[in-house]
Amino acid sequence: MSTAGANRRLETQIEADPALPTIVITREFDASPDRVFRAYTDPDLVIQWLGPRRLKMRIDEYDARSGGAYRYVHSEDDGTEYGFRGVFHEVRPDERIVQTFAYDGHPDSVSLEKTVFEDLGGRTRVTATSVLESVEARDAIIKSGMQDGVRQGYERLDELLADPGIGKADDTTDDTTDSDGELRTDGKGLNP
Repeated sequence: MSTAGANRRLETQIEADPALPTIVITREFDASPDRVFRAYTDPDLVIQWLGPRRLKMRIDEYDARSGGAYRYVHSEDDGTEYGFRGVFHEVRPDERIVQTFAYDGHPDSVSLEKTVFEDLGGRTRVTATSVLESVEARDAIIKSGMQDGVRQGYERLDELLADPGIGKADDTTDDTTDSDGELRTDGKGLNP
């Protein structure tokens, strides 16, 4: 495999079908499904990678099991907070997570998310599909800049998975930002 091919599979693909209220995010990781799944379900690991680098994260609740719930808060240096919450409807180890997702700033808008972990023989393809209430709600989320936060979070997850000491708590953040790609709602995703 060429270096260009390896880099391509590590890119985060974000697609927004213009006719459907969905967002599909696909990314491969150089780690087994059990390790990637653990990073998604262990709050001590989630806090190390989920979200943009510039934000600090606090977990109020994170019970990643079928019927469990979660609530976490991202905060800016100036104290501005962004809270998120939901319920885990199905947690199938190393295979899939189905959950709701709501932002405290828009509590009446709830999405349903399914994340699938596909074994690629030592690597894992993660496909996360969000179904929103309307195309307008989907477009509002995308306009909020979510693609930068998703890409930065997955870069942080790569860094975490590369560490053989996975599981160590680390509350440090980096204020760098990354903005690669503009939104495309023409069915071709967010990638230029």
